[in-house]
Amino acid sequence: MGRFFLFGILFLSIFSLKAKTLVVCSDCEYSSIRDAVSKSSKFDTVLIRKGTYKEFNILVDKPLTLLGENYPVIDGEDRGEIIRIVSDNVTIDGLYIINVGTSYTTDYAAIRVVKSENFLIQNVVLEKLFFGIYLEKSNNGKVYNNKINGDAVDEYNSGNGIQLWYCHNVQVDQNIVRGVRDGIYLEFSDNIMINNNVSKNNLRYGLHFMFSNDDVYTNNNFENNGAGVAVMFSKKITMRNNTFSKNWGTASFGLLLKEINDAEITGNIFTNNTIGINVEGSNRINYYNNEFISNGWALKVKGACYTNSFVNNNFLHNSFDISYNSKINDNVFKENYWSDYSGYDLNKDGIGDVPYRPVKLFSYIVNRTPETIILLRSLFMDIIDFSEKVSPIFTPDKLMDNSPLMKRIK
Repeated sequence: MGRFFLFGILFLSIFSLKAKTLVVCSDCEYSSIRDAVSKSSKFDTVLIRKGTYKEFNILVDKPLTLLGENYPVIDGEDRGEIIRIVSDNVTIDGLYIINVGTSYTTDYAAIRVVKSENFLIQNVVLEKLFFGIYLEKSNNGKVYNNKINGDAVDEYNSGNGIQLWYCHNVQVDQNIVRGVRDGIYLEFSDNIMINNNVSKNNLRYGLHFMFSNDDVYTNNNFENNGAGVAVMFSKKITMRNNTFSKNWGTASFGLLLKEINDAEITGNIFTNNTIGINVEGSNRINYYNNEFISNGWALKVKGACYTNSFVNNNFLHNSFDISYNSKINDNVFKENYWSDYSGYDLNKDGIGDVPYRPVKLFSYIVNRTPETIILLRSLFMDIIDFSEKVSPIFTPDKLMDNSPLMKRIK
């Protein structure tokens, strides 16, 4: 093993000693990026001076670094894809790319990476795009510190900001994505790290992924997206310390979970969403240390959910804390803080002596007849909720927090 490692280091060192820098500018030897790339050798650097280059279909088929100086503009003039990478060990750094072509048959991207390893795309600004950064069957790479500013109006003629399809071991870190269809989209992509990104003001989802396992999402901000964040048909997902906010609309939520198993949803903030979390057919999920603040519904739990734990969460000033339309099954609610809890703590142990029932009768009525929402905050709502509390008939009689906390968890 040591001999192979030393051989690899020696191999790369020989190439780096031979590597040269090809400079691109209007009065340089190379005035075209495509020309410089085609004339380069493996592990060379193509240094692109500040200026505007009207080019598209730039094919990178060897290990190279494309380095922009003071953000040169590559203008695709709406003619198609702009940069396509089909080699391992490629770096794209410091470019400003605009005017990707729009097509109803081809997913044109500003930067597409195809069947490649060890890629790095960083410090890139993308505007007037169809798809932004599209990774296809590519592994062991990083998408870092890029700004993607779309101007999408309709879903049918817009693409996604950062898309991964059949990828593994990729880091997506510290990017800002706005104004596209889905901010970040994954499909059949495992062991992906999505950290410290801002995805906001997108037409559909801030984050959308399906059939993708063992992925981790931390410290991201998903704000004011058309429908929120959707996580579907995946397992072993960790979502920690993210913020889901201002996702309002009749079909909006902070987070949708559908057919998700063995996940950790911890330390997140759900604030000012129509629904904080909408969950269906999901099992063995731990919801710990989350904050649900000023949502329409904090949680909507639908059918086929088993062995989920809702522990040590704060439920603060939501219109409805929980909507639940099936049996309690073996799901657990305990030691949460509920701002609507009005019980007492005679032994001063910090736990309420009276169980808390988070499902209100009015929530049940609104789910069946949405028009009754106009009665929210009315005396009628208070009366029927009080009557259900005294003698539960319609709400799940076993759904309660037997150890509600008296103080908000910090």
